[in-house]
Amino acid sequence: MVKLSHSDVVHLLVQLGVMLIAGRLLAEAARKFKQPAVIGELIAGILLGPTVLGMIEPAWFENLFPTVGGAGTVLTGMVQIAGVMLLFIAGLEVDLHIVLQQGRQAVTTSFFGLIVPFSIGFSFPYFFPQFFGIADPNYRLVFALFMGTAMAITALPVIVRILMDLNIFKSKMGLLVVASAMVDDLVGWMIFSVILGMIGKGNSMSIGHTILLTVSFAAITLTVGRGLLNRILPWINRKLAWPGGVLSISLAFCFLGAAFTEYIGIHAIFGAFIMGVAFGDSEHFSERAKEIVHQFINNIFAPLFFVSIGLRVNFVTNFDLGLTLVILTIAFVGKIVGSGLGTRLGGFSWKESLAAGFGMNARGAMEIILGLIALENGLINEKVFVSLVIMAMVTSITSGPLMKWSLGGECRTFTRF
Repeated sequence: MVKLSHSDVVHLLVQLGVMLIAGRLLAEAARKFKQPAVIGELIAGILLGPTVLGMIEPAWFENLFPTVGGAGTVLTGMVQIAGVMLLFIAGLEVDLHIVLQQGRQAVTTSFFGLIVPFSIGFSFPYFFPQFFGIADPNYRLVFALFMGTAMAITALPVIVRILMDLNIFKSKMGLLVVASAMVDDLVGWMIFSVILGMIGKGNSMSIGHTILLTVSFAAITLTVGRGLLNRILPWINRKLAWPGGVLSISLAFCFLGAAFTEYIGIHAIFGAFIMGVAFGDSEHFSERAKEIVHQFINNIFAPLFFVSIGLRVNFVTNFDLGLTLVILTIAFVGKIVGSGLGTRLGGFSWKESLAAGFGMNARGAMEIILGLIALENGLINEKVFVSLVIMAMVTSITSGPLMKWSLGGECRTFTRF
């Protein structure tokens, strides 16, 4: 068994301490300006990484975050685990009952909110791959599929927070936006898992088998698996210490689901996400239990993950203004037009439809996780990654104010359920 040296242990502990302190302080600063904590955590990483510290004091950066040694390997593993946990709590936000309640309207909004941005996001990179910085010309189709998926997904936790801040979460339009975002995320992450299978990530299976396994895993987990959880969770709540029992068991299933999908060649995050949906949709997994899991992950592992983003890439040398503006334009136009049109066809006014489009445009942490995995697997280069991170930040920051502007003084007039 390989052991960390004394120096590696010191390095790792200092890294974790510095990342958590910087992430917390900048997250609190972001909240002061009514912005998501992830914005502050990303800025903390940029300050600690090659963009700022590495430019001002390269020796300090190299000593604090060495690229070689056991500490770096362990930190990379912890960051990967953090990414898996973040997708688990994203899955907890998905409530299949809300999707079913919205019925045809949710299907219409989610369909247009997925297909329009996906089509635009696929077309431009496919026909102009060099402009979009394709990392490997041999994967032109896969690269375009990824960019389409990146334009199509949403950030459900950000959307829920925005709707709550505007006091329209329980309105007819608010529930429609949430249900549509849930469907888009489910389909989007499934597509992305298949894309990773297409590049043969740790897997010799055919693409047909990959798709079959992906769909089968999701279907079985959300039907038979969810039924079993509804039988197991009451026993856990009665027999095991609370909240330790439900916390450890839920994360254990999260890791097992992630391990299974990673084993069959689909990324681990998909298994964690589907497990999160199964747990979150159970009537025996209480809101208090969800809050405990959220607090545990969001305040310890999420800062480590998002601070680490800034440690990987120099955001100054890899910033491409033209590419960033094009990606921002595609993101805004595709999601707002698609989701807005779908909401309008669902019977809402143009003003409400525009607001729904602005709400669905928030990408947040999900976009960053998607981009990081694509970067690690060689689908995109660092310039595209930086542009995607900036797009995620801009769409998250602007969604709330744009929704408020489009609705004007009508936020309080919506019918409540």
